[in-house]
Amino acid sequence: MLGIREIQEIIPHRHPFLLVDCIGELEPGVHAVGYKSVSYNEPYFAGHFPGEPVMPGVLIVEALAQTGAVAILSAEENKGKTAYFGGMNHVKFKKKVVPGDKLCLECRIIKQKGPVGIGSAVATVDGKTAASAELTFMIG
Repeated sequence: MLGIREIQEIIPHRHPFLLVDCIGELEPGVHAVGYKSVSYNEPYFAGHFPGEPVMPGVLIVEALAQTGAVAILSAEENKGKTAYFGGMNHVKFKKKVVPGDKLCLECRIIKQKGPVGIGSAVATVDGKTAASAELTFMIG
């Protein structure tokens, strides 16, 4: 299990934009499973939406991308580098994510050629899909 300090040794994200609390499974360069405990204290809930707090879908996708970045940047040849978003395809939102939810973030690297690759990502809450996407990344 990797905690926040270990995650910050792999990816450059910091509070308030680090959206992964821990990594429970890691196969460097191949696969990672991360977790985010969604709390009422998240700054975006003040405006999204007052009286009905919902985690923005774009932040769920970002949390998936950060999980994928941990997977790809933990590979020996990518240590010390940065993974950048190159694109998103087939993004689907199936379930609201609200305060109190524990978001499970899974990303599997399905293709890589040189510094460009694709990850297949799924976010779930209690085993139910909240979001899924195909994420393109570039390593620089």
